[in-house]
Amino acid sequence: MCYTERTRTNFVGRLCEPRKFSGLAQTPYRILDSEHLLPNHPPQTATFVAGEIRDARRDLSRRLLIGVGGVVALYLAVNLACLRMLGPAGLDATTTPASDVMRIAFGERGAEWIAIAITISTLGFLSQSMLTAPRVYYAMARDGLFFASAGKLSRQSGAPVVAIILQGVAAIVIACSGTYGEILNFEVTVDFIFFAMTAASLFIIRRRQIGSSNAFGVYQTPGHPVTTAIFVLSCAGIVVSAIIASPRNSAIALGIMLAALPVYYFWTRFRSARAI
Repeated sequence: MCYTERTRTNFVGRLCEPRKFSGLAQTPYRILDSEHLLPNHPPQTATFVAGEIRDARRDLSRRLLIGVGGVVALYLAVNLACLRMLGPAGLDATTTPASDVMRIAFGERGAEWIAIAITISTLGFLSQSMLTAPRVYYAMARDGLFFASAGKLSRQSGAPVVAIILQGVAAIVIACSGTYGEILNFEVTVDFIFFAMTAASLFIIRRRQIGSSNAFGVYQTPGHPVTTAIFVLSCAGIVVSAIIASPRNSAIALGIMLAALPVYYFWTRFRSARAI
């Protein structure tokens, strides 16, 4: 909700207008609005730094459960407050529910407070993205699947400086490539494909007992296979909804994703040639 609020007001200009759909695309997209899926991202990017955690199996799992549980509780509380203050009709009519609720409760000063809170929330989200995403480039470079320089650490700070610079450049290019709504559609379409594939891999890991002689004890998932299947189907529904709502943007996102296949092929062949 914080990001929806920020982007649909004049905080940094009117980046995207409220969407209007009809027919088949209207219902699923209102339920699975990609802007309301952003709270999923900080928890999943926390796994990018698992290599720096002493006991990732124990500590990371606990922190993810606590973090996701806290986000769910906070998100439900905010939505309940908006629903009680604005009512169903008022909530459906507004594009800035948090500001409207704070304005009703505390006047214009309340709307200013929520704007400050949204700014802090946005900066926090951007900070964690800049801290965690370079870890992917670093790991790829260490595995021989990316430029070796991205896998080097600074002698002074111990940080992957080259990987961080690459992440910053990529972020600038993406930010200048379209509106907030278009960029978010790119991300959600691809992200939830990989979320589904990651969860679906649990079926293969369990069957082949990858990583341990007892994969059932290593990869514990309450309610599996039912909960895993529900998650995979939910991700598939979100992807289909995004494609129906914005086929052009989704096609671009899928094209960029598929463009990674020849790049991966090149790097694997390059790594094999160096090994020889």
